[in-house]
Amino acid sequence: MSDSRTLPVPDGLDGMRVDAGLSKLLGLSRTVAAAIAEAGDVLVDGRPAGKSDRLLAGTWLEVTLPEPERPVEIKAIKVEGMEIVYQDDDVVVVDKPVGVAAHPSPGWSGTTVIGGLAAAGIRVSTSGAAERQGVVHRLDVGTTGVMVVAKSEHAYTVLKRAFKERTVEKRYHALVQGHPDPSVGTIDAPIDRHPRHDYRWAVVADGKPSITHYETIEAFRAASLMDVRLETGRTHQIRVHFSALRHPCVGDLTYGSDPVLAKRLGLSRQWLHARSLGFHHPADGSWVEFTSEYPPDLAGALAVLEADY
Repeated sequence: MSDSRTLPVPDGLDGMRVDAGLSKLLGLSRTVAAAIAEAGDVLVDGRPAGKSDRLLAGTWLEVTLPEPERPVEIKAIKVEGMEIVYQDDDVVVVDKPVGVAAHPSPGWSGTTVIGGLAAAGIRVSTSGAAERQGVVHRLDVGTTGVMVVAKSEHAYTVLKRAFKERTVEKRYHALVQGHPDPSVGTIDAPIDRHPRHDYRWAVVADGKPSITHYETIEAFRAASLMDVRLETGRTHQIRVHFSALRHPCVGDLTYGSDPVLAKRLGLSRQWLHARSLGFHHPADGSWVEFTSEYPPDLAGALAVLEADY
């Protein structure tokens, strides 16, 4: 059954967006809070409030919470093309292929990294939500490359803290349209849900701080290969930031890339690859680093560009 809450807006939330305020007040994720508002289940002084409306201290909130979702089942299914790069008692590092999610989620019926590890007989940490046990960071379904999963509870705690404190070095290679100017730089622009399209993210004034450092590796006639280092880890961060610069990742139709160029290069997804991942090993603090080679579709797109250069 649904659960209703009625309470006054405290002074500390005055002027805050509805979704952000609900998140803080009720301990919900920002995404869940926004969905509740969009469903018409948030009333302020008896009137429906949108997710981006502003709260006013002293007004009365009426929130109808949805029924708790049933845990998503983890299906142990072998993932073709997923390689185990390294594993020990604490961590397992995988090379994730395209079309594979990090973990199960509502609406996703495809294969997952967690399901693939289960099929391989690899036990992971039980920390975290049931469907995300052991997962300390994620890659998009359409992004390939290196990813670490915690096997021990100690490793989960240490790695989650490392990602939060930004001591992990995540490097990506991205092929973007055109030639960013300057060729080396930093994108410092806040990111949050797109105000009109829930499946997208965008640079918005009151979003979460997001910082991307980039350097041009090679410039081709129609595109540039970039080395990208993330200081923060927002959803779709690289894709959103380069799209905001008017240099979207090649093949990324969601964020405005040229479909003609994507077709010429044989791409059916964004050219974005998690090239390397470095972190202090949870067991002894020693620095470890792992790399991933380009998969065939990304390497093939580069070969076409090089032939045209």
